[in-house]
Amino acid sequence: MNKCKKSRKLALASAISLVMVVSAGTLAAPKLAEDITEARQESQIWTTYALNRHLDAHDIKVTVDHGLATLTGKVNEDISKELAQQIALGVRGIKDVDNGIEVEADAIPSSSWSGRSYAQVVEDASISAAVKSKLLWSKHAQGLSANVETQSGKVTLLGTANSSAAKEMAGLLATKTHGVEAVKNKLVVEEGKSTMTETAKETASEMGQGISDTWITTKVKSTLMYSSNVEGSAISVTSRNGVVTLTGKVASGAEHDLVVALANNVRGVSEVDASGLKPS
Repeated sequence: MNKCKKSRKLALASAISLVMVVSAGTLAAPKLAEDITEARQESQIWTTYALNRHLDAHDIKVTVDHGLATLTGKVNEDISKELAQQIALGVRGIKDVDNGIEVEADAIPSSSWSGRSYAQVVEDASISAAVKSKLLWSKHAQGLSANVETQSGKVTLLGTANSSAAKEMAGLLATKTHGVEAVKNKLVVEEGKSTMTETAKETASEMGQGISDTWITTKVKSTLMYSSNVEGSAISVTSRNGVVTLTGKVASGAEHDLVVALANNVRGVSEVDASGLKPS
């Protein structure tokens, strides 16, 4: 075999090898992508279980294969088994669920302990953040220097307020927050006292530095979303020169009045037009 033929054969062998490698890589890429998707789905399902106060994720195992979620483990109620299945079905890409979870009435959750569950810790932290935000945005709670502590849905307000009205408003805002079961208002009234943050706000106001309508709209929407007894997603909010316009559906006169009061409470709001709120 001459040198030229050897070179051509070598080139052909190299080309075939390259094609085989590329083909293998091409076939492996979809499989890798599928594995990543399934791992994400498993993680999403399990994390949702961990964040749900009605389930103990430590007692449930999840595997996903080609859109089929297989659940195993133990729970102490049929409704918990059904809940686990519905959560899995709600994850994008899950087409079916093989629910092999066993129901044992006397099953003891492996993570049961005297303290709060992970889900409760997350929920309490979320409640504290919502209450703190509402207090910060409130124009009637000026002069507050408040710490918010939440334990199993029970909120404790600690710190100072510069008036009884500010203390009362802080308690009301906390009480009307999603997830709050009870409020202990331990704020101490120290009239005339104002925090550094509030002093800065007051100074800015005196200098004519108004609050933007965009800020007002965002905070009113967030306040409604955080508040219990209000269907915040059903209400549209717009602001112009401090005048807030509310449109949408309310379930009752009581909800109407609460929505208006909450909107009026936000700093920068000079007036609330609620003529667009209609009974559902």
